[in-house]
Formats: sequence, C-alpha cells, structure tokens
Amino acid sequence: MPEIHAARRRALRQRIQDAELDALLVTDLRNIRYLTGFTGSNAALLVHEGGDEDTVFCTDGRYTTQAEAQVPDLRRIIERPSALALVAEADDRLGKGRAVGFESQHVSVEQHATFTDAAESVLLVRGPGLVERLREVKDDTEIAALRAACAVADRALADLLEHGGLRPGRTEREVARELENRMADHGADAVAFPSIVAAGANSAIPHHRPTGAVLAAGDFVKLDFGAVVDGYHSDMTRTIVLGEPAQWQRDLYTLVAAAQAAGTEAVRPGHEVSAVDAAARTVIDDAGFGEQFTHSLGHGVGLDVHEAPSLAKTGAGTLSACMAVTVEPGVYLAGRGGVRIEDTLVVREGTPELLTMSTKELVVA
Repeated sequence: MPEIHAARRRALRQRIQDAELDALLVTDLRNIRYLTGFTGSNAALLVHEGGDEDTVFCTDGRYTTQAEAQVPDLRRIIERPSALALVAEADDRLGKGRAVGFESQHVSVEQHATFTDAAESVLLVRGPGLVERLREVKDDTEIAALRAACAVADRALADLLEHGGLRPGRTEREVARELENRMADHGADAVAFPSIVAAGANSAIPHHRPTGAVLAAGDFVKLDFGAVVDGYHSDMTRTIVLGEPAQWQRDLYTLVAAAQAAGTEAVRPGHEVSAVDAAARTVIDDAGFGEQFTHSLGHGVGLDVHEAPSLAKTGAGTLSACMAVTVEPGVYLAGRGGVRIEDTLVVREGTPELLTMSTKELVVA
C-alpha cells in the first residue's frame, strides 16, 4: 500500500510546515509503521518537509530484505543506530541552523543527549504528537483492520460461551487463557493487551488481572479483552453472570447499560470529548453511584490500544468523523462486584458505527 503511506506522509508534511520545522525525525515504531508500512523492530524515519524525494528511511541489516519489500518508495539506509544515522543525514543534507523536530514524547533524556551530541549543524526541536494527531482520524484501510480485529474478539467470546467456557469451578486464568487461544484460532496476530477476567468481588476491581480465583454460581464475571489484526487493536468489555442474577445485579447492569447507551449516543462529530464523558457519567451520578465510576469514559484505539482522543472529564478537543473510540462506563461496588460494558466505535455523521457486535443484554451463563 505505498500510495496510502505516501498520502499519510503528505498530510504530515503540512503539520511539519505548520510547526516551522524543516524535517521530523520519527523514532516511534508505530508511527513509522503508520507512515511507511514497516513492521520490524528497529527503524527511524526522517520526513523532509519538501517531499518524499528527500525523505529517508533507516533500519539495520537484519531487515534489508523486509525494508525493500515494505518501504519500496523511499530512499533506504542500512545502518545502526538508525536514529543517529538520520541525524547525520540531516546534518549533511539540510545545513546549518535548519530545524529538525523529534518525537520528544518518545525520546528519553539519554537519547536526546545522544542526538544533540551527534547534531553538528541542524537544530533539534521538540515536535511532540505530530504523527499521533494525524493518526486520530482513521482512513478506510485502518477502519477495515479495526473491524476485523473486533470481529475476531466477537467470535472468540461467542465460542467461549457456546462451549461452556464460563462456568463455576474454572479459574480466572483458565478462562483468560481459553479466550486468548480462541482469538488466535480466529486469526488474531496477537492479543491487544493482557485479558482481564474478574469474577465475583474481583469484578469490582477495574483492571484486575486474572488469578487462580475460582468462578462460582452467582458471580459477575467481567471480561475485558481484544485482538490485534494487521497492527490494529480491538477493545471490548462484557459482564456476564453465572446463574440466575440477584436483583441488585440486574439493577446495576441496567444502570451501566443505560450510561453506555447515553455515551454512545453522544459520539458525534463536533462534540466535545468532555461532553461525551458527561453524557454517560450523568446517568450514573443521578443514580447515586458517581463515586463508583472511577475512570474516564473511553479512549481512541488504533495502532495503540490506548491513543488519542481521551473521552474524559478533563479531556480537550472535539470528535471528528472517522475517529475510532471506546465507550466503557463502569460501576464498581467493592466487596460485591462490578459491571463494565465497552464497545469500539467509529465516529460517523449521525449514529456511530458499532464494531464490537457481541450482545449487550445481560448474559446468564
């Protein structure tokens, strides 16, 4: 897909020019993948504001053949350390006093000192978030990968339920292992993050990690998991109950489902991200459980499972069409149990596109 990556670099050049930079040194591997298609473990990219004819890609000798296949449309250098090689390249080609941005949010103090020592002519200037802001709005290729990743997670959950994988007597770790194996069976390249399986009182811990705790009749079981397909992540949470739910469990689930529906309804182009959070949070606040909703409503998802924008009380900015976000309110009652319901969505004019299709009705296993 060289034409797609070339288009992304063209869009980045406008941001580089707006930042009054002559070039941007890209060192984050996900940003490099986004701009070139390269999937190796070591690379750097010097994006020149003038065009691809002056843009240079660098990796080491392990990836010579891979770089030829994945980055056929840029000049390639094989050298290590790759970033330092491109600092030297900028020195040679740009000249004294030219401004080269670097991804300061990804560069350590030690790396910055090394870059500075190596730069004899150019000026190194902080350039945080230039690629990440571009990545917030997904193109059709990215949305197709997100759909595929969400479909893998949906199928894995359906299989888990169909084959009795959620039942009393199993441990959280056993369920997590089976869920992740089923995602692999359905085509996941990897898991999006370590799966959360939280049973009984553990379901009231928002980011509980699976343990040897045994599932029991009457438990809420919270499952937060996702798959990676073509580098793109899905993220979904469903909460089920083992056996006939108690009334408090039905009431709590109904409340969180109403908040999730309100948050989803607010996912529209032009809406402030803080207002989207408020739409769901108000439902929970009004029911008297505001203090038990302890995290933000959601986040962007793509090449990273957590990326901009942040749907939070303190979030800044507005939604745009084709952003991919999660909506995941939760209420957590310490010592008893908790409920979270999460979908991955694409912002569209009018109703958002739902990518995680597993039922949000209360499932009784």
